[in-house]
Amino acid sequence: MSAGCRSTTSCGTTTPQQDPEIAEKIANHPCYSAEAHQYYARMHVAVAPACNIQCNYCNRKYDCANESRPGVTSDLLTPEDAFAKVKLVASEIKQMSVLGIAGPGDPLANPKPTFRTMELVARDCPDIKLCLSTNGLRLPEFVDRIADLNVDHVTITINMIDPAVGERIYPWVAYRGKRYTGQEASRILSEQQLEGLAALADRKILCKVNSVLIPGVNDEHLVEVSRTVKELGAFLHNVMPLVSAPEHGTHFGLTGQRGPTAQELKLLQDRCEQDDGAEMNMMRHCRQCRSDAVGLLGEDRGDEFSPETYQGREIAYDLEGRQAAHEEIERWRSEVAMTRESLNISTGLTIPTPPDEPAAPAVRPDEVVLVAVATKGSGVVNQHFGHAGEFWIYEAAPGWARLVQTRDVDRYCNGPSDCDEDEGDGKGPSKLAQTIEMLADCAAVLCSKIGPGPTDALAEAGIEPVEIYDLIDKAVAEVGGRLITDRAPAEVGTP
Repeated sequence: MSAGCRSTTSCGTTTPQQDPEIAEKIANHPCYSAEAHQYYARMHVAVAPACNIQCNYCNRKYDCANESRPGVTSDLLTPEDAFAKVKLVASEIKQMSVLGIAGPGDPLANPKPTFRTMELVARDCPDIKLCLSTNGLRLPEFVDRIADLNVDHVTITINMIDPAVGERIYPWVAYRGKRYTGQEASRILSEQQLEGLAALADRKILCKVNSVLIPGVNDEHLVEVSRTVKELGAFLHNVMPLVSAPEHGTHFGLTGQRGPTAQELKLLQDRCEQDDGAEMNMMRHCRQCRSDAVGLLGEDRGDEFSPETYQGREIAYDLEGRQAAHEEIERWRSEVAMTRESLNISTGLTIPTPPDEPAAPAVRPDEVVLVAVATKGSGVVNQHFGHAGEFWIYEAAPGWARLVQTRDVDRYCNGPSDCDEDEGDGKGPSKLAQTIEMLADCAAVLCSKIGPGPTDALAEAGIEPVEIYDLIDKAVAEVGGRLITDRAPAEVGTP
């Protein structure tokens, strides 16, 4: 198989501005577009229970409402129930634009329910984009079926291309009626993954590659993985942190394998992006969603749609209402874009140019600082510091506001009685202290409101708290520009 890029329009360095077809495919896809994820929601349906490989970081759990990670679901659905749920959710959460099948096992290890669900949705919900996530073991045999269903987005989890690395991640692989172990298992898996990726690229199906960063196992190797998948046509690479809490019951969790810090994750993402001077599109806003996730990335509204709300019911699909809602979203996005353009703010994307001219790459400033943002979406700084369950991390400079990471935190403010006081439980750092540690490499935090206690704690840590309600790009560029201007040149570095 050739190591070169198999498709000039699907290769990882291709940008939406260079290909209108790609621009249309990602315009309202919250996973493939960092900008769209502020406005559009996704939905996963758990119709695929079985899996054909075992990963040391995975433990598929059912009826588990308190864990937010891949492989977890509260209900297993038939295709018919999934279809009913999709119609209900899409009519209630009209900004939902994408349906994904991502487990709790592997969709292509369960081809009948996976494709039946997609057929039903494609028939009656033509405005919803169809996606699936797979380990890739059976991908080559189903590429044509995926293309026939007009599935434009496929995610493959590729954690290695070296079987010596793979045998530390995968205890076994079940392929064509036989179970394989050791390096042979990883060799088979890798060959199938890369063949499937190249086949998707040949058909102009956008492919996102997920890689789990496992410190001491594949951290250094993932730079080579990123280089290889880009050459084979991956549009986007998503390097995710290992989730390995012991209570999850995974092999890595029970054996003490740690996950990466937020700073380690960002450093590796940066290395993959700029490997050999050739840029790879990196996903920086992944939330590692459940198999039954509903809502915007970073939120889960699945509890609002229990089986009693859709099973055995005839549910009308509100296509007109959805179209009107999407038109309003696009009107607001256009206003935000015009404001950004009027202020000459770049978000790190390739600069649009006339059709007969080559696209100009966005130029990253030599001096940037990291700025954290508390937001509920819609492109606005609009969340209280103590209410944030995550912070969006931006590179900031005059005229520059680029989203580079999202970081989960344990919100400490649950009301006026405890919003300024957080002493912890005596067993470890308080929630506020953990949040400040998570943001230690940031120069400022932007939020709509913040109390005196966290204000003082942030300032003591050298992080400037900024109360503001404004467009994120505008606020980030302005604050970053001021911080860089105010600091002595020797203090300014590249995070």
